Amino acid sequence: MAERIAATIITGFLGAGKTSLIRHLVENNDGRRLAFLINEFGDLGLDRELLLGCGIEGCGDGDIVELTNGCICCTVADDFLPAMEAILDREEAPHHILIETSGLALPKPLVKAFEWPEIRTRVTVDGVVAVVDAAAVADGRFADDPEAVQRQRQADPSLDHENPLEEVFEDQLSCADVIVLNKADLVADAALAAVERDLEAQARPGVRLMRSANAKADPAALIGLGMEVENDLQTRPSHHDSADDHDHDDFDSFSITLDPVHDVGELEARLARAVREHDILRIKGILDRPGAERREVLQGVGPRLQRYFDRPWAADEARASGLVIIGFAGMDKGGIEAIIRGEAE
Repeated sequence: MAERIAATIITGFLGAGKTSLIRHLVENNDGRRLAFLINEFGDLGLDRELLLGCGIEGCGDGDIVELTNGCICCTVADDFLPAMEAILDREEAPHHILIETSGLALPKPLVKAFEWPEIRTRVTVDGVVAVVDAAAVADGRFADDPEAVQRQRQADPSLDHENPLEEVFEDQLSCADVIVLNKADLVADAALAAVERDLEAQARPGVRLMRSANAKADPAALIGLGMEVENDLQTRPSHHDSADDHDHDDFDSFSITLDPVHDVGELEARLARAVREHDILRIKGILDRPGAERREVLQGVGPRLQRYFDRPWAADEARASGLVIIGFAGMDKGGIEAIIRGEAE
């Protein structure tokens, strides 16, 4: 049997830093040819655009296969197999494949897809990397705290079952071989140590925790693990082991197209209000700033917003501003959009 190509699955909650980690791995690939699959939740294809706009030499259209019609774990029968075959059948095969799951995806069903005969003989899962937002966990937003869950149930009569975010988070941790504790620089030492103790209690024995800032984790510690995860699924428990499949009806997303952004401070204030009043999980977008030669990227997780300029607008590219909003199913899309557009009272 020819030597199989290794694949790394990168999972983690919304805004934890998965795309930033992939950019870091590509920039520090040590001569390896990397192929990567991106699973995008939302309809603007922003993760692909952020990678294409990163300015990394050799980072072009032919190196990215984007899956846009749902989480990988839900749509592997339609998308994952042909996407993998397209990568494997390239004239120059990659040395390593990086797969970024949606922030709402469970990694275990994706690993199971590597049992398919068309893939099993050609690819092995080198390891699963879970990227965790240290600041969010330190704030208790996704921590596995039964008392906190009970308080949430008491405060909100509509919560009559476990928080689905906690199940997703726990499943990502329980499938991981390495946990990258990103944004560790934003958390005080004592709080960070407490987060690490909590994560170690939830993770499988022997799983390594790594601290990072701006997702700059050591590539040598993430690639080349040789775990053959597809042969080790029994040690990776999931809340959904008894289910035939997994859906994400608890979550929803929609996009908003905006005019050129003259006052970005005012836009940030509106976004902060929308997050505060509607419990938005994630915001990401590209802004057209008049007079600026480069696109401005906006990333938001909970109340935290970040902006940076990435690549120049292309000469033949229509400048436009757009946002993707991700939240719970049933969120008031009209109310959120009215706030963001400045039309709400």
